[in-house]
Amino acid sequence: MADSKLRTLTIDFAVKVIRVCGEIKGHSSLVNQLERSATSIGANIHEANYAHGKADFIAKFQIALKECYETEYWIELFVKSELMNREVAKELYNQCGTIRRMLISSIKTAKESQ
Repeated sequence: MADSKLRTLTIDFAVKVIRVCGEIKGHSSLVNQLERSATSIGANIHEANYAHGKADFIAKFQIALKECYETEYWIELFVKSELMNREVAKELYNQCGTIRRMLISSIKTAKESQ
């Protein structure tokens, strides 16, 4: 159940980031970085479902967690550069934080059951 919710959240988050990035003119290299990190979160979670064991599963979730932290950095940079509306950024940051907390909890649970 939690995995399904996490997968849904990451897909919804990635779609929102893609749409927001589509509205940003110029700065294509920065937009690309944000899109790549935001979409990588869900991709790694999806890939974890086909892991070659518990250690591989944990590693994929840890990569997804690192991508969450990177995505938060890019969102903050976009706001400070005035390339993204603060309210939009706040919503994205909150969604990313929710995903991050779920990943931390899932990694902890997976490590304890190892």
